[in-house]
Amino acid sequence: MKITDTNERLKQIKCVGLVTKPNDTGLTHHYKVIKNALLKYDVKLVVEAKSAKLLNCDGVSFEEMCEQSDFLIALGGDGTLISLSRRSFHYGKPILGVYAGQLGFLTDIKSDEIAIFIDKIFNKDYRIDTRMMLEVSLHVKGEEKKLVAFNDIVFSRTKLSGMAKVEAYIDKVLINTYYGDGLIVSTPTGSTAYNVSAGGPVVYPLTKALILTPVCPHSFTQRPLVLPVNFEVEFKSSTKDTVIIVDGQDTYNMGDFDSVTIKIADNGAKLIHRVDRNYFEVLKEKLHWGQE
Repeated sequence: MKITDTNERLKQIKCVGLVTKPNDTGLTHHYKVIKNALLKYDVKLVVEAKSAKLLNCDGVSFEEMCEQSDFLIALGGDGTLISLSRRSFHYGKPILGVYAGQLGFLTDIKSDEIAIFIDKIFNKDYRIDTRMMLEVSLHVKGEEKKLVAFNDIVFSRTKLSGMAKVEAYIDKVLINTYYGDGLIVSTPTGSTAYNVSAGGPVVYPLTKALILTPVCPHSFTQRPLVLPVNFEVEFKSSTKDTVIIVDGQDTYNMGDFDSVTIKIADNGAKLIHRVDRNYFEVLKEKLHWGQE
């Protein structure tokens, strides 16, 4: 387990990368504000090619953007930030989430606060949180395909008339067989996504834990399970109608693989936040806690 909570700061800021919400053509103004705010500090802004088309500006490949940049900006919402965290995982670059809509659980900088917060970054008035990510290995015929997930991996049924059947093993020992609509394997950050809707626990995002939550289980005895981060869980399914959904963005058929193993990735996603960001205030706003 290599993830640690530190007072990490950016060593230098000479170039910043930008990715926007797909198919959103209304972010040009925000792009110009970001560009001008960085120019104030003689910092270059590079835009990923697909986003550049939407913004009507010059762009570079995603790989080139990640290699050049000291940190990345996800402009859009939580989905944009999650996608960027997964795609840029192996580059290890910190990410600033800017929302151009409603406040999310992850993106806490308003579009009209961009210039002010960029000033704070250069005054070292920010923090970097390391959020755990999942490492997923899809095994078939002695080979494996590796993926990463930010929020969760969901094992789900494909037919309304059927049930998903998923067996979970730790150290080759069967710990449970899940029958029902499916199973969610979540990070603490992802605990407020599908996991909480399925009755799973809300877990503080910097907690070190792996969360397994059954979805509409066939048995009333099935309950969410919270595991230590050093556990690796292997999953198998004897049914062909079970799919694997990664962060709600990519889908694989469980029947195409012999097994799936999930563990906490050695490295996490680095998110840039306001120093005064209060997670519980976000929960109160999004989940309406404390309201009569």
